[in-house]
Amino acid sequence: MAVAGPGGPIEAEKPSAASLAETVRGAIGAAPVVAPSRAELRAIWRLLRRVGIGASDLDDAVQQVFLVAAERAGSFDPAKRSAFLYGVALRVALNLFQRGRRDVLGLEEARVVDLETPSVEELVDRQKARALLDQVLLQMPLELRIVFVLSELEDVGEAEIAQALELPRGTVASRLRRARRFFSERVARLRRRNRFRGAVP
Repeated sequence: MAVAGPGGPIEAEKPSAASLAETVRGAIGAAPVVAPSRAELRAIWRLLRRVGIGASDLDDAVQQVFLVAAERAGSFDPAKRSAFLYGVALRVALNLFQRGRRDVLGLEEARVVDLETPSVEELVDRQKARALLDQVLLQMPLELRIVFVLSELEDVGEAEIAQALELPRGTVASRLRRARRFFSERVARLRRRNRFRGAVP
């Protein structure tokens, strides 16, 4: 089941991806083998944002993920680096949630990076789609939201999700089925409600 994402890769306006990369690499002071690439930075940024980390904590959370990666260099299989990073990112997110550091996903705090300038109509459609996605994600139970974001928005396979979360693959598959069902039902409900109000076509 393919579910449309928020319209493209998302990145913070301040700091830029380049400045965040510089900050993280400077903080870890590590060998190139553990220094994060821009692709990794963006992937972890998106993951943390989509599971619910607020803008005020986001950059610090990303930096914390790669500090842990630097400290534990050599303790995980480099071939499974992505799964390791996802797992660390989710543990960082859970720690922040436990401390009450959770924000509502805000469209005003993110921007879409696109190679072409979209039309006004496209921007409106994307904004509506992102608003609907954010609303449903925030209603979804956290254990379901995590697997849904990884699978449907980050295109991570079930085996890698299982490694990242240290769960049996069957458990991941079960949660993903429940998450997809939850998503479909809530989207249908919200569209019916918003169609009545004239907010969603």
